[in-house]
Amino acid sequence: MDPTCAEVTVGSRTGRAVLAAAILGSSLALLDSTVVNVALHRIGEDLDASLEQLQWVSNGYLLSLASLTLLGGSLGDRFGRRRVFVIGVLGFALTSVACGLAPTAPVLILARIAQGVTAALLVPGSLAMIQGTFAPVDRARAIGTWSGLGGVATAVGPFLGGWLVQAVSWRWVFLINLPVAVVTLVVARRVPETRDPAAVPGFDSTGAVLGTLGLGGLTYALIQGTAEPGVAAVSLGVGLVSGVAFVINERRRPHPMLPPALFASRQFSAANAMTLLTYAALGGVLFLLVLQLQTVAGLGPLEAGLATLPITVMMLLLAGRGGALAGRIGPRLPMTVGPLLCAVGTLLLSRVDDDLHYWTDVAVPLTVFGLGLAALVAPLTAAVLAAAPDHHAGVASGVNNAVARAGSLLAVAALPLMVGLAGADYQRPEVFSAGYRAAMLWCAGLLVAGGALSWLLIRNPERE
Repeated sequence: MDPTCAEVTVGSRTGRAVLAAAILGSSLALLDSTVVNVALHRIGEDLDASLEQLQWVSNGYLLSLASLTLLGGSLGDRFGRRRVFVIGVLGFALTSVACGLAPTAPVLILARIAQGVTAALLVPGSLAMIQGTFAPVDRARAIGTWSGLGGVATAVGPFLGGWLVQAVSWRWVFLINLPVAVVTLVVARRVPETRDPAAVPGFDSTGAVLGTLGLGGLTYALIQGTAEPGVAAVSLGVGLVSGVAFVINERRRPHPMLPPALFASRQFSAANAMTLLTYAALGGVLFLLVLQLQTVAGLGPLEAGLATLPITVMMLLLAGRGGALAGRIGPRLPMTVGPLLCAVGTLLLSRVDDDLHYWTDVAVPLTVFGLGLAALVAPLTAAVLAAAPDHHAGVASGVNNAVARAGSLLAVAALPLMVGLAGADYQRPEVFSAGYRAAMLWCAGLLVAGGALSWLLIRNPERE
């Protein structure tokens, strides 16, 4: 099926199948990046892990996902987006089992890295299936539905993770992926195949290796900077050199993994820069908040997960409407106001301490934060895809997903170092609380920068 000839509508039987498969598949990967946060405290106790190892449990997954998402999008454009998506779902199920059965922290980290590799196949495919299948007039609505329900999956992660950790075991945070994967595979059978008719043979394997080394080197340097300063310095050098080599490689290759021509669009570049800032803040807030609620406020995993419920409610009720509003007024205002609302919520969350008043310290801030997310997620996604040609839907989706995951990856790696947290500090309430408050200020600053960037550089499309 040629993506330029897509005629599927949202209300059709095929359209509903495409949306269901895309939402379920992307939810697997997005949910797993947040649901694990609530389990980290219990994982650390059970596997005798340090804060650095807990960072790697989160970042090992984000690293491989961010590094290989572009390659996953390119593979889908060439071999078929549904086919690569299905392979990714199968691999995700198998690696989830490996995570759930991991006997030690190093084994869990390796399994998480493998899980991120499979997620890199299914995440860009989920959105590219929508962009390549639906008729142009229905794409904004379909993307709004996808982003809204996908956002709910991300936000419900801490709640689901808390219940599983407290009621059963942290291992079920990973094993719960199996039934979801089975349902996704069944629904995906009804999805039509799409691909890029202009795709060329061969892959930019050099770019994939350099991109992974660049992100991996930088991440290792940030996480291990205090514990292993010598090794971290070498890792930083490898990361920087690999990053420069990646840019040079992409500019010189005739068919690069990351086409530089995409960034000729100011709209595309600005939207991805805003994505980096916003998702860095989101990753930092979700990683540290659930640890603060357990380490300092004394909540159990289920209570900590329930505490984040306002984000879920806001996304469920308003994300779709946020996409519809952006379709009428354009993406500029929602992409400006959304991050600013998130920044206000983040500043209010900085008050969480051992004297916790849930409604004023957590519920109200997270409601404001969730309102901001609902306003920005769908317009951001639509702006990125609208700025790229249809035949590059997989790559464009891959770029934006890679940028989002890289933002979270770097924030989780850098924030503890920047605020002086390391080792077993996640088990020392007074030390962790001081670092948490400083980190929330940094996250609020990133969100304000994202809103300002959108106002200055994002433009509304001309109405026909």
